[in-house]
Amino acid sequence: MNKKINRINITFLFVLLFQFVNAQSFDGFALYNSQGSNTTYLIDENQNIAHTWNMNTECNYTVQLKENGNLIRGTKYNSNILNGAADAGRVQEIAPDGTIVWDYIYSDANHLSHHDLTLVGDNVLITAWEVKTAAELTSAGYTTNSDKWPTHFIELQDDGNGGANIVWEWHIWDHMCQDVDPNKPNYVTDISDYPELIDINMIQSSGGGGGPGGGGGGDWFHVNGVDYNEDLDQIIFSSRHASEIYIIDHSTTTNEAASHSGGNSGMGGDILYRWGNPSNYGMSGAQVIESAVHDARWITDDGRPNGGFLQIFNNCGNGCTGNGPGATANSTIDGIEAPWDAATNSYLRIPGQAFGPASYTTRYACAYSASGQSASDRMSNGNIFVNASNPSGVMYEVDAVSEQIIWGPYQSGSQKGFRYECDYPGIIALEPYMNTATTSCFSSVFVDDIDDVTFLSPNPTNGVFTIAIETSILSGFDILVYNMLGQETFKKEVSSFLGEFKQEINLEDCLEGMYIVRVISDKGPSYTNRVSYIK
Repeated sequence: MNKKINRINITFLFVLLFQFVNAQSFDGFALYNSQGSNTTYLIDENQNIAHTWNMNTECNYTVQLKENGNLIRGTKYNSNILNGAADAGRVQEIAPDGTIVWDYIYSDANHLSHHDLTLVGDNVLITAWEVKTAAELTSAGYTTNSDKWPTHFIELQDDGNGGANIVWEWHIWDHMCQDVDPNKPNYVTDISDYPELIDINMIQSSGGGGGPGGGGGGDWFHVNGVDYNEDLDQIIFSSRHASEIYIIDHSTTTNEAASHSGGNSGMGGDILYRWGNPSNYGMSGAQVIESAVHDARWITDDGRPNGGFLQIFNNCGNGCTGNGPGATANSTIDGIEAPWDAATNSYLRIPGQAFGPASYTTRYACAYSASGQSASDRMSNGNIFVNASNPSGVMYEVDAVSEQIIWGPYQSGSQKGFRYECDYPGIIALEPYMNTATTSCFSSVFVDDIDDVTFLSPNPTNGVFTIAIETSILSGFDILVYNMLGQETFKKEVSSFLGEFKQEINLEDCLEGMYIVRVISDKGPSYTNRVSYIK
């Protein structure tokens, strides 16, 4: 039989189905905004600019890419009354073409957004200061002659009219205790009996440093990093001046978040877990975070190495003497296996002892150290992505096993950089707006044996999608679907067919995520594409 060849150029997302076997790869893009710059950059594995957002205001530190391809950006408001490290006052959602979707100002004489932000679904959670006067502090059991600015979080939701509404908030001020004066509020006889509360006296203004006892001035706790875990509905944040990280419940209402009961934990807005400096709550134990800490986060729990661990950028400004294997004087990326117990919705702790573990669970000594903001991530293939800020100002990616740098160092000059892999829905949504000439995420192949292959809507899918295959010769083919770990989730063998063939594929029993669909004809591989499954 003569073979009819109809070569049709089909664009697809090239993904290594078994990328976990080959960790020596950089799959995707890095997103960053240089300090003091108005421009946000998305760069590919060849360090070429794939897309930019050029704005008329300066980014304060943090940018995030939503699943719809829009950018979330903390930016400096020109009329701030308060000011301090990483001051912002404004947050925006920006479409790929630079159009501002919504713009929200959080800046007045008593409040100012600063440092970090994170996505809570489509909403945005931002860190902020609120002013407490010296009189308020003294009345609460803290002796001072100056105002202090404790941390709070607000969660913003697009109001559909170019602005945003506050739909949830949490204040550290609502969860303090003191053992100084029984006649003042929140008095406890023994701080160590209340690790769920913050000792109002644990940070004294004895200096401007980056560790315990330091940090004079209004920025009391210097909360500099925040992350959200959708599976647990919890928030983690880091405090430079306390040298500690904290987890709180997000499943509460705002009223419950101000109390000590309610939510999945039953503890309201109290601290569910803390780690890094047991002396802050009157416990003995090694001070694991010895100086400044930034960028507390969860490692995505989807089968990647150390999934579900907490991860921090440990600046080690005073030298990481450490108390475990891999002690180093460099900045480190530390992983912590927190003792979460799903059965009780709580973090386990032996009464009378500090929260475990006693030391970091994993540690990578950075090739480039940093004293400031910085960031890290653990990728699906096990690589560690590092953004080391001043004085290094570089981004790079390292094979976690060999500790060999496989991408970078890239001189970004950024305080925080972020990694997005090829299968992230926001990357897929951005494809039409990108310079894709030098990235391996997007490529082209020719179909020799099949005239056309078309995904029918919806893609993204909420569970069921249809693939249509058109052949003008009698041929056989297989339809296969893989998850991102390379595991086969669907297979259909068609021995011979002529004309249009349609196959419905159901992912409802699978986990959310990106799936690779391949059509392999009897002459060899013919078609590869991706479908995004979002429940």
